[in-house]
Amino acid sequence: MYLQNPKISIVMATYNRAHFIMETLIAVQQQTYANWECLIIDDGGNDNTQAVIKDLLLSDQRFYLLKRPENYAKGLPGCRNFGLDTATGDYIIFFDDDDIPHPQNLELCVKELAVPDVDFCRYERDAFFGKFEKVFDFSKNYNKFYITDADIEKIVLHELPINSCAVMWKKSCFDNARFVEHLMYAEEWELYSRIIATGLNGISIEKTLFFGRKHDASNTGEFYKHNLIRKKSNSDAIVLVIENLRKKGKISHFVLRHFVVQSYHYKEFRLFQQIMDASGLTWCKKMEWEIFFKSLPIQFGISRLKKRILKR
Repeated sequence: MYLQNPKISIVMATYNRAHFIMETLIAVQQQTYANWECLIIDDGGNDNTQAVIKDLLLSDQRFYLLKRPENYAKGLPGCRNFGLDTATGDYIIFFDDDDIPHPQNLELCVKELAVPDVDFCRYERDAFFGKFEKVFDFSKNYNKFYITDADIEKIVLHELPINSCAVMWKKSCFDNARFVEHLMYAEEWELYSRIIATGLNGISIEKTLFFGRKHDASNTGEFYKHNLIRKKSNSDAIVLVIENLRKKGKISHFVLRHFVVQSYHYKEFRLFQQIMDASGLTWCKKMEWEIFFKSLPIQFGISRLKKRILKR
């Protein structure tokens, strides 16, 4: 159904980001599309964020500062679920409290979502370090392509990334879906692959409409520094993704092989065994995968040897 001037709910969780958040909120305020609300969900921070944004809240009533209630778990998923339950918009988009959306972000997504049977709009994102010095491209000429549940394997394997802040959704996409609140990493990957697997159709804009700030204090930065909480969360998310793919009849040999190989690096969480339990395979198939899993040290060793030979 075509909507005239649809309202967008921007859901932004925040935690002790007083030193970054104003730059992000100003970028939101500078959007070329004006019919939006921005729900800033405070996750219980103890810095001066409220004082920093006080004047903006008073001068622009599209911004709302809300405290996460105790019945939602602390963390990004709980804050986003509260935002979903509070949002009054027709469309939903999640922004982080330290990133910079392109001024045309909302405008171009709304344009693409006006196409019948398109449930979400994905776009490209870029990264920056330190001070934001990117020059915006305001061209409205770009390539695009459609995404269907047939692309679920590419999405699950990150060949077609559906990043948390790089997609706008029709609110109906979340009618029966929420973030898993105990996940502290890969929560959007788990949820987005789950809801797209239900048969949603999307469109992808080949234009950068979001700029993510890279720093060690981010969830992704902590994951790549081998933070055990983030690593355990990624392991849990993998199991949930496997379970959902099995329920939808979309689990392939290639996907299973990818995660079995990955499970070798998550031995402390018994990920391989959890994948086998979640896959619903027969006893014989599980035995085949166990043999493959136990052969991985040899395969990795041969691979390392080949690399050393090639370097000589």
